[in-house]
Amino acid sequence: MPGPGVVEIGFVARAHGVRGEIRIVTHEPSSTTLGEVDVVLVNGQPRTVEGARKVAGAYLVKLAGIDDRDAAAALRGAVIAVDRDDIAVAEGQVLLADLVGCQAVLSDGQIFGEVVAVEAGLQDRLVIRLGDILRELPFVPELVTAIDLAAGVITVDPPEELPEIPVT
Repeated sequence: MPGPGVVEIGFVARAHGVRGEIRIVTHEPSSTTLGEVDVVLVNGQPRTVEGARKVAGAYLVKLAGIDDRDAAAALRGAVIAVDRDDIAVAEGQVLLADLVGCQAVLSDGQIFGEVVAVEAGLQDRLVIRLGDILRELPFVPELVTAIDLAAGVITVDPPEELPEIPVT
């Protein structure tokens, strides 16, 4: 996971062509962030974006200093992140990364735990810790019923059979 103030947005899938372009797959397919930023972090290292264009399911990106296929291919699998301030968030939407540190409560106000991480994937999950127990709650409207980022509180309605993982 990237450091504070930085949000992971995708990964390098492969090299594209012979002039150093890379194909970046974003975690959020509708994201336009790569087309709007001047700098990305590639495995934590800042790189200037010389060009980016959306293609089916990804972005083709040209980074400064990556000028041939071999250099681009070496980046395969690299994590792509951006500064949090470079991401535009529409009214009523939140970034999953912004949920880390929020208190999770049940509808009756009982504390369910603190969101300590977000596991992105086909089904995004909130990792919630309460004492020595971790729980992974799917991030879906049926289970995450309200979000108040200003207060740092999310309301959850977890299923009764939600597994608990002891922290060792």
